[in-house]
Amino acid sequence: MGQSPIAHPVSGILTARVLALDEQPALQRDRLTLALRDPQSGRAIKARVNLPVGLRSHAPEVGAVIRFRGRLVPPASPMFPGGYDFARTAWFAGLSATGSVTSDFEVLSAGAGGDWLAQQRLALSRHITSRLAGSAGGIAAALITGDMGAISQDDAQDMRDAGLAHLLSISGLHVSAVIGCVYFVVLRLLALSPALALRVRLPVLAAAAGAAAGLAYTLLSGSQVPTVRSCLAGLLVLAAVALGREALSMRLLAVAAILVLLMWPEAVVGPSFQMSFAAVIVLIALGNAAWAKRLLAPREEAPPLKALRYLAMMLVTGVVIELALMPIGLFHFHRAGVYGSLANVAAIPLTTVIIMPLVATALLLDLVGLGIPVWWAADRGIDVLLSIAHFTATRPAAVSALPAMGAWHFASFVAGGLWLALWTSRIRLLGLLPISAGFIGLLMIPTPDVLISGDGRHVAWLDPMTQRLVTLRKNTSDYALDNMMEAVGTHELPGGTALPGTRCNRDFCHVALRERGEKLHLLIARSRALVPEMQLERACRHTDIVIADRWLPGNCRPKWLKLDRQMLDRTGGVTIHLASRSLRTVSETQGDHGWWPHGKR
Repeated sequence: MGQSPIAHPVSGILTARVLALDEQPALQRDRLTLALRDPQSGRAIKARVNLPVGLRSHAPEVGAVIRFRGRLVPPASPMFPGGYDFARTAWFAGLSATGSVTSDFEVLSAGAGGDWLAQQRLALSRHITSRLAGSAGGIAAALITGDMGAISQDDAQDMRDAGLAHLLSISGLHVSAVIGCVYFVVLRLLALSPALALRVRLPVLAAAAGAAAGLAYTLLSGSQVPTVRSCLAGLLVLAAVALGREALSMRLLAVAAILVLLMWPEAVVGPSFQMSFAAVIVLIALGNAAWAKRLLAPREEAPPLKALRYLAMMLVTGVVIELALMPIGLFHFHRAGVYGSLANVAAIPLTTVIIMPLVATALLLDLVGLGIPVWWAADRGIDVLLSIAHFTATRPAAVSALPAMGAWHFASFVAGGLWLALWTSRIRLLGLLPISAGFIGLLMIPTPDVLISGDGRHVAWLDPMTQRLVTLRKNTSDYALDNMMEAVGTHELPGGTALPGTRCNRDFCHVALRERGEKLHLLIARSRALVPEMQLERACRHTDIVIADRWLPGNCRPKWLKLDRQMLDRTGGVTIHLASRSLRTVSETQGDHGWWPHGKR
């Protein structure tokens, strides 16, 4: 059962206990998870707030009770239909509010020690970032503890655009690398003893050591859901190896998926679950394909030819995985990298074979004060990784962006992909039909012409001549801009408001948009000042669409659509398609769930 959000925003003096501290030096802030009482209802809630570094005199301790001035708001629902639903994520994470600290805090009682593992993780992250400056330290910390707070926004965005963001989030790749490395090393070391090799099943002992390493890594990195999911899958693989069964199979993957969904059923709608299992399905399907087995079969040949065969298989695997993950990325984030398969051919071996071992070795050598040369080598390796990301992300057409796709598009890709993966005969080729239908549908997705946020404060529309976004607010936040660009599937920032037919005064703006030779008139509120009722009634009567972030009287009756605060509270964000005279609302995708309280008001 999730936690209901607070009813309304609240500001004032708050008292809370610090449950967790996440330092984010790249953003010049600390992120605190707090336990406190809802100032409105008095119930116990959990909230996540941002504390700017410039406001505090020192970092708070986990477990401490603090008093501060701050602001809490309910977790944000999607700004526009198809956008990221943080309110749903917060519901399952037990967060009832988010917000910010607006003053330095006062410590009422010191921390009682808190979570020992969390303290060690924080200390380890601080140690790593003290050895490596900037994003290099952030990436090294992310690989060991899962803490990405020191990675700059530009570097993180380039990693995402290059298809390398999965390297920063501890999941299957990292856990598999740790388990596989420990398994291989322990197996080789035990095999040095003939007596032991003749009397004991060495794979069982090596599997036990690998399992212990995987569990320790999962605990050290914070036991996030993707990491725990990957650890469970790794343990199942080790169990199969110890029992002499096939290590990777669709049945084993199905068991792992069932275990994950029994513990976190909400994970099935998240991109992390979908991407990780889709990637593993591709690996298993390709590994079991007859042509792949022939390509990788042992043969007498020169080492360079063998290396070329394996490199070719890596490239093919990367391309197929990229194609499989592209619809998922477009569905959840409205953008997907194009050259990720090529970048990953170099970046994955670099990360798992060079960077991660170097960071781990440097940490061990720091125990005796000899880690500086290895930290230097790790820094050079991370610089190469970032260079790959920057180069890939800046190539022409490196990122594909599309407006929000419908559920049937996504269902077509999923159905076709599973059909291709699960069948072994030629009948599997029938899976190409729904996949082709999905791709054709993507090309036909209409771009919304007008965007209105759920609070009515952010309004944007497409210039019919340039097809570029236009906004009225000059101080639109980066968050709102990102959501607007995602909703229409563009990389270009909105332009100005100097359009023919746009007239503004202190209270309203009148915008004229032409669609198929027909002119449509929009009336957009700019202030909350009182307007003469008869004047407002006359303006509404001659307008097709009225948009306002406040309540408008009943005699304001536009020709088509009235979106004032009362209506937007029920619908949430809205996108309008002028050609079909249709609209999509956030409420259409929410249902009767606890994280969407607007429809119950």
